[in-house]
Formats: sequence, structure tokens, C-alpha cells
Amino acid sequence: MGAKALFLLCTVLCTQIFYGQNDISSTAKVQSIFDTFIQYRHQNKIDKALETLDEAAKIAENNEDAKLLLDTYHQYARLFLEEGDRETAIFYWDRASILLKDISYSFGQAFHHYLDAFLRLDEGNNFQSLKSLEESRMLSNNRNLSNNILLLEAYIFTNIEKYDDAIKNLHALMVNADDQERAYLATKANIQLANISLELNDLEEAVIHANAALELAEKNGFFKEIKIANEQLSVIYEKTGRFDQSLQYKKELEKIKDSIFNIEKVKLEAKTGDKIRFEHQMNEINKLTAKNEELSESKNRSEITAILTSAFLTIISLLAVSLFRNNQIKLKTNDLLYTKNKELELARDSAISAMEAKTNFLSTVTHELRTPLYAVTGLTHLLLEENPAEHQKEHLKSLKFSGEYLLNFINDILQINKIDADKLEPLSIEFKLKKILTEVVDSLQQNAGDNNTELVLSYDENIPQQLLGDPIKLSQIFMNLVGNALKFTKDGKVEVIAKLLNKEEENVKLYFEVKDNGIGISEEQQKTIFDSFEQGSIQINREYGGTGLGLTIVKSLLGIFGSTINLESEIGHGSSFFFEMDLKCDAKVASEDVPFELDSEEFQFEGLHILIVEDNKINQVITKKMLTKKEMTCDIANNGNEAIDLAKANTYDAILMDIHMPGISGEEATRQIRKFDQEIPIIALTAISLDDSLDSFYQAGCNDVVTKPFKPEVFYQKIGENIFKKKTEGLV
Repeated sequence: MGAKALFLLCTVLCTQIFYGQNDISSTAKVQSIFDTFIQYRHQNKIDKALETLDEAAKIAENNEDAKLLLDTYHQYARLFLEEGDRETAIFYWDRASILLKDISYSFGQAFHHYLDAFLRLDEGNNFQSLKSLEESRMLSNNRNLSNNILLLEAYIFTNIEKYDDAIKNLHALMVNADDQERAYLATKANIQLANISLELNDLEEAVIHANAALELAEKNGFFKEIKIANEQLSVIYEKTGRFDQSLQYKKELEKIKDSIFNIEKVKLEAKTGDKIRFEHQMNEINKLTAKNEELSESKNRSEITAILTSAFLTIISLLAVSLFRNNQIKLKTNDLLYTKNKELELARDSAISAMEAKTNFLSTVTHELRTPLYAVTGLTHLLLEENPAEHQKEHLKSLKFSGEYLLNFINDILQINKIDADKLEPLSIEFKLKKILTEVVDSLQQNAGDNNTELVLSYDENIPQQLLGDPIKLSQIFMNLVGNALKFTKDGKVEVIAKLLNKEEENVKLYFEVKDNGIGISEEQQKTIFDSFEQGSIQINREYGGTGLGLTIVKSLLGIFGSTINLESEIGHGSSFFFEMDLKCDAKVASEDVPFELDSEEFQFEGLHILIVEDNKINQVITKKMLTKKEMTCDIANNGNEAIDLAKANTYDAILMDIHMPGISGEEATRQIRKFDQEIPIIALTAISLDDSLDSFYQAGCNDVVTKPFKPEVFYQKIGENIFKKKTEGLV
């Protein structure tokens, strides 16, 4: 009898030890699961977090652990609430409420009140939310829960403008000793402090906290907080006027928002959330079904009621399954669409990258060619001015022609790429159309004489004298059209026609035509004549030369104005290029006399003192010699800082400012000079590239722009116009 009792005692002890070990092992596993969940939640890996919670919920159901299941439901509710899915959050909060009725669990009650506060805050009920938080604090002194209560309180205090209380809570969280969420809570605290500082317009403090939040978020992989901190910093730096830094953070933000990974991540999270929610809802339905069957048997309900109830629940279950399957089909369709969109986006990005690479290459090449070309054309001009021997003149003229040809080719390439890169926009400034067309015709008269061709301008005097538009681009259009007509017309006539079609108040519609009686263009060649590098045929290219870019530029420039180039031509009878253009005029200005203007011959350059700002030694020598030719004196600054110092210490009639220099740029130097001298003319001398904008030069304070290499007459004309502008105005 004693041996049997001893055996039973041993069996009981072994069983208790076995179950105790299993209990310890299970607890450790659950804790590990929750630690993993917290990490995924912080890193905004919602799909992984949901899967981890689902694993915890299954352990709780298998072990019939009501407290663990309650904790799991609470975490589901908080996660969905943080993601903005209030409906699903309430579903799990309700499940937790049912469980709390049957168990005594103070931490569970405390967390339930915390979630209630979260829900009420989401509704905008700030004071009810504070009351729920106070009840939560009284039920538990858990450190992690207390810290989360502090954070939620800070949000509420911010809403009701109790900023001091909010800041007090947030500073406490910045130095928290929370084992689970120390870095995450500190990040959240810094983000909210940055928001409060923005509200109080304390931008320096806002920058400090936003940067601290970004540093913590990037260090720990808090994806959502990285996005929020970038948003904050872009707004703050924009308010402080530091637009470069604001743009940097906006670009980072766009990378985060536009990434394909984000789209797939959101899709996967939605899919995982729907699946888990569906499974839990099905579990609830099954539990209700089982309970209903128990009640039916225990209370001996009628057979018909049981059948109807079962049928109803079966229909509901089938409907839920059907909805789930339809959702799966929808998700698969979306997957396919996203895949196709990704492929299209990759193809688009590849094309954009190729275009940018081409643009950058051509911009760099053309810019780098201009600098040595400036030396070639400048030195050639100076040598021709120094009375060379007759046998040298021919070589120098050939060198000058070759340099100008190369310059025109570079300009054409740069112009085409500016248009392709959407870098050109039409200006809207006052100009005299007759003067523009007269200058074009006069500048090409020598070309016409070389071909024994008559070049005439037929101008409708009814056209208003003063128009609003872009005279530079209009001049480029006619230079290309007239130059093209002269190239293919020998012993003939080229006529430039400008007519007024219609005028209503300030709106003017004009008709332009450039016609010649040259070689003409065949119907087949007319189909491709406006394409780049097209000249009709190889024979034409060899006989007449040129790049084949002129008409391409004309077509593209007219496209900017919303106009279209038209062509009529017949072989052997010449060609006619014509288009219409809408411009604006000022009725008051149109009736006035044209202001008197100085001609280049009237400029008295002797005795002028000029500051040359140029880092290239050869360019310094050439520019200085060109000024000396006109009996002007000059000082030379090697960089922007020297230019500022010399401008402060001396008096100059004008400043010739190179834009691209080491150290501070010409634009920045101009801005600094304008702070103490608003009157001195500053003329930008630059080998302009695709990235350069004439508007930015003028905004910096430049009065005019001359692109290198330049024609000497243009160089002198610009200097005269800007220095003697006041003299001109005085004469008027």
C-alpha cells in the first residue's frame, strides 16, 4: 500500500514539473513574439506585425489563455488605429471588451482604457480622452504603458493648446528608460516637439527636434517617422528661406512616396490585414454557431428553428468566403496591374535617364568648346585690327569664318537641346518689331551680296510700333529662315513680309512670310525638311554646307509661341515659309513716338574705367585688349570675392561679370555688389549652358547678358547701351 502511494506521489510531481517547464517555455516564446511584433510595428512593417500577432493569437487559443488573447486583441486594435483603419480597430476593441467581462486583469483593463482614450482622441473628444487616460493610469503602473499615456496626453495637450504641459510630457519621453520602446518614444517626442515649435514659430527649435527625430528614425529604421521628419524639415527650411535644403528634403520625401516598394508594401499590408480579419470574423461566426447549437440542444428548441439558424449561418459563411475569394481575385488583378505599371515606369525612367545623359553631355561639351573658341575668335579679331600683312589677312579671315561657323553650330545644338529639355519659355517684354526685322535684314545683306541676291523687307506700317513678346526668339526665327533662303538663292530675290491681320484692343494677330525664288524643295523632301540634320539630300549638303538644324529650331521655337510653320515650294521656282503669331500691344505706347536711341558709332568709350571679372587668363588678356582698342582702362578680378572687394574700393563705369568661376559664382558676386551699389551696370559674360537661365542672371542683378564667344560689335554695343542708357533717357 505504501509503495503504491509513493508511486502516485512521484507521478504527480513529475507531471507538475513537466507542465511547469512547458509553461515557462510557452511564456518565453510569447514574449519573444511580442518583442518581434513591437520591432515590426516601429519599422512600419505592418504585414509582418499582423502575421506575428496572428501567431500569438493562435497560441492563446490553443492554450485557452484569455489574458494573452486579450493582449493580442489590444495590439491589433492599436495597430489598426495607428494605420487609420478605425472600423477594424473597433472590431478588435469590442472583442477585447467581451473577454474583460469574464476575467480579472488590471493591466488589461488599463490598456483597454488607454485604447478608449485613443479612439476618443480620433473622434476629436479631447477631454473625454484625458478622462480615460487618467482611469488607465490608476489601474496600472506599467512603465511602457505609462510612457505611452504621456505621449497620448501630449497630443491632447497640443490640440487644446496647453503647450507647456505637452512639452513637459515630451521632454520626459526624450530621456525615458523604457526597455521596449525607448528610441521609438524619443523619436515620436521629437516629432511632436518640432510640430509645437512650428506652431509657436520657433523655427530654430523646430529644426533641432526634426533633425533629432530623423537621426533616430534612420538609425532604427522607423520608416513612417523618416517620412514625417523629412516633411517637417522641408516645411521648416522653406519658412526660414533656406530653399536649397527644403528642396533636398522634398526630393527625399518624393523618393519615399514614389517608390514602387511602397505601393507593393501597402498592397501586401491590406492583403494580410484582410486575411487575418476574415479569419477572426470566421472564428467568431463558428463560435456563435457552436453556442447556438448548444442552446438549441439544451433548451430543446424546435427542429425547424435549428435548421433555419444553421441555414442562415451557412449562407453568411458562404457569403464571407465568396467575398474573400472575390477580394483575392481583385488583389491578383491589382498585382498584375502594378507589375505592368512598374514595367512602364522602369521604361519611362530609362528613357528619361537617357535623355538627361544626352542633355548633360551636350551641355558640357558645348560649354567647354565655347571657352577656347572665345580665345580663337577674340585673338583673330585683334590680329585683324592690328593691320596684318596682305598675305596674312586671307588666312585670318578664313580662321574667323571657321570660328564663327563652329560657334553657330554649337549654338544650334544648344538651342535644340534647350527646347528638348523644356528649358525655354517665351518672354513677354516690350520691343519694336520693325527694328528687329530691319536688324536681321541688315546683318544678312553681306550674305545676300555674296550671292548677288536682293534682300528686301516689306513691312506693314499699320502694325503697332510697340509690341509685347520675345524679341530674342523672334529674331532667331527670322535669322534662320532668311539665312536659309539666302543660302539656296543665287542671282535672285529674298523677301521678308510682315502684315497685320487683325487687331482687337491689346491683341494683335500678325502674318509673317519669308519667300525666295531659289532652287525650291521637292514634295518628298518637304516631308522631312523640318527634322534635325535634314537638308533634303547629301548633294545639297555638299554643295551648300550647313548643319540642317535651322528649320528644326524654327519649328520648335514657333511651337513655344503656339504657332506652326507652313511651307509652299516648287522645284526651280523657289520656296515660301509662312506663319501667323498672336502678340499683345499697349495701345497707349503704340501711338507715341519711338524713343530716340544712340547708334553704336555715337558711343564715346574714351576714358571709361571697367572692372573685368574673369578667372581664365587668356580670356582676361583678350577682353582687356578689346577694351584698350576703344581707349578704355580696366582692372581685373580673378574671382567673385576679388570683384566684391574691388567694387567697394573703386569707382567703375561698368562691370563685365563671368558667371562660371571657382568659389562664389558670378551670380552670387552680383547679388553681393547690388547690396551696396544699385546703379553700376553689370553685364554677364558667360559661355551659357543648358542649366543656365537668363532669368536667373537678371534676378541676380545683371543689366544685360553677352554669351561667349561674342562678336566684337555686339560686345561694344552692349557696353555702350548699358553705360549710356541714362544719357539716352536724358536726350529723350
